[in-house]
Amino acid sequence: MNQQFELFDITNPCIGVCTSNKKGYCFGCLRNRTERQLWLSMTNEQRRDVLRLIVGRKQRIEQMRQRKSEQLGFDFEEVLEHNKLF
Repeated sequence: MNQQFELFDITNPCIGVCTSNKKGYCFGCLRNRTERQLWLSMTNEQRRDVLRLIVGRKQRIEQMRQRKSEQLGFDFEEVLEHNKLF
């Protein structure tokens, strides 16, 4: 397989939050512990794979947030007329 010449290094996705959830994913960059620890020794191809995983994680988080807001999107101030129910 031909190696593509990289003009620029892939920058570290760390944004300085550096707090992990109980599964080990960072709240700031969404990398797991292993991905964070091995970043400096990874090849650019491995780093691109990690960045793809991060994009997928962001999408799943957004989908979960959207579903949660839809589930909680009741208008509790709305007054229902009981006679319309029957």
